[in-house]
Amino acid sequence: MKIDEKLALDAFKTDKESHIIIDHGICRSKCSTRHCLTVCPGHLYTFNEHENEIAVEFAGCLECGTCMIACTHRAITWTYPKGDFGVQYRYG
Repeated sequence: MKIDEKLALDAFKTDKESHIIIDHGICRSKCSTRHCLTVCPGHLYTFNEHENEIAVEFAGCLECGTCMIACTHRAITWTYPKGDFGVQYRYG
């Protein structure tokens, strides 16, 4: 079974509030590498050129914390979703 097929089995219970906070001021002033766009295994980060900021689709978060570790300027604050929200792994 391929990884995409395994991930498709997971269930996501989405909160209304994001558990991933981005400090756009730090992103704009200090970051030129934008590691968050490439390291997220869920490919949740995009760059909005019109607003000149990073956007995240937190609903599909795999809760690995890679984005927070890869952000060398500490512009990303990541925590586990609260309560019963988040990903529920159903394979293995």
